Amino acid sequence: MSFIKTTGEKKLMVFSGRAHPELAETVASEIGIELTETTAYDFANGEIYIRYKESVRGCDAFVIQSCTAPINTWVMESLIMVDALKRASAKRITVVIPFFPYGRQDKKHRGREPISARLLADLFKTAGADRLMSVDLHTAQIQGFFDGPVDHLFSLPLLSSYVKRRVDRSRVTIVSPDAGRLRLAERWSETMGGAPIAFIHKTRDPDRPNQVVANRVVGDVAGRTCILQDDMIDTAGTITKAADALFEAGAADVIIAAAHAIFSGPAVDRLKNSRVSEVVVTDTLPIDDEQQFDKLTVLSIAPLIARGIREVFDDGSVTSLFDGHS
Repeated sequence: MSFIKTTGEKKLMVFSGRAHPELAETVASEIGIELTETTAYDFANGEIYIRYKESVRGCDAFVIQSCTAPINTWVMESLIMVDALKRASAKRITVVIPFFPYGRQDKKHRGREPISARLLADLFKTAGADRLMSVDLHTAQIQGFFDGPVDHLFSLPLLSSYVKRRVDRSRVTIVSPDAGRLRLAERWSETMGGAPIAFIHKTRDPDRPNQVVANRVVGDVAGRTCILQDDMIDTAGTITKAADALFEAGAADVIIAAAHAIFSGPAVDRLKNSRVSEVVVTDTLPIDDEQQFDKLTVLSIAPLIARGIREVFDDGSVTSLFDGHS
């Protein structure tokens, strides 16, 4: 069945974009329904066509789209899907976008720069979205860019639960890849029984994206198992240089944990050839066969998203589900 009805005649329907249909299918299965059949194809010039194969009138619609590369294609497809639902009289439209694109462009670092994360939120609102749901936003302030509710889900309980089973917690240090993500490191520390925290002091050249200029470890990591956590791994330059710095400072082992496996360009080779023992990520983004390697562990984010969708549909508390992190 492609929808769920409540006694009050509310109707839940789930729709998938083409970027990562496997995740959407797993989420729908966790909820106990099938994805709504959708016709989607590209015209010869790249324009996207969307049409739903059954009525969506009055439904509580959830559009799931993981914005992997080519990001702009899937952003546009998501906007068109929302517009189609709005024009077909869906009652409420929630865009479930596990990895929020342009999240790193959340403020102006220098003059004449855009705030692209805000632009994206505005585009979803203009298209007709009533609500957004995402996992591990790059910065919490992105929630304020959208004129409506934003459900911010966290992968930390999933990742930390796995890591706990792999390490001796008495020998663990939580490491933030930079000073700006220390709050997340503190949450990791709480889940690991008050493990000590260290961070990497780094500098960047603003004219050279994805490249770190220098690393220095702040904190004692000698002889420790370091959990090097971040929200995303893009080219893996930052994270592997941070791992090298930790080993140079005497770390016994390094495990990388991140929600979003973007894995652009040289990322897989850098991670595969690094000294880290394991890279733990979730499947918010598709990871194809060429991106798999022996050190990689991929955890399913689908149960988390499915629970979030059910809570929104049932007018429950999303915050209460995820350890109060909102």
